Amino acid sequence: MDYSSSLGPIDPQVMVPDGSGYIPALGYLDKVEEITKKTNLSPADVVFLKSLDLAKLALYEQARDLSIDLLKNWLVQYKFKDWNVHRTTNPGSPVTPDEKLQRAEEIAGALSNHKKWFSHGRALNIAKLKELRLEIDDYSSDEPLRNAIRGYNDMLSGYNDRMGRMFHLHSSSQEAV
Repeated sequence: MDYSSSLGPIDPQVMVPDGSGYIPALGYLDKVEEITKKTNLSPADVVFLKSLDLAKLALYEQARDLSIDLLKNWLVQYKFKDWNVHRTTNPGSPVTPDEKLQRAEEIAGALSNHKKWFSHGRALNIAKLKELRLEIDDYSSDEPLRNAIRGYNDMLSGYNDRMGRMFHLHSSSQEAV
């Protein structure tokens, strides 16, 4: 990452019931939890709860759980792949698979804490991610590398815009994606 890079918090976007767009699943689940914890419900709360589609609510919970599970697995398999020895806690002692999983759960829990980040659209910069004790390679001061990455990003973004593509997927597979 460099000074302008960011990572979004976990917040799966799910289709609005009328199909007109997407809503953040965690925001919806947070609102349901907030209302169901109340002892005195307002008439608006009652109308909202009566309108709930329990199947959609379960779908939102599954989307949340899947997002968290995917991140945990990715962290353990890729980010923590070479983390074999502790450096800060118990320096020099070996890192166990359970410790990698526990750390991945901490990070996934923090990134999915909708109340901490307030919005899926609020990107997290290097400083915010380092608060989570994530190790990040910061190439801000490596001008040749930064220019190469930014140049590639600008070119690919421009191409995708011209072609009307919303995203581009890189794959190690030889098949076209």
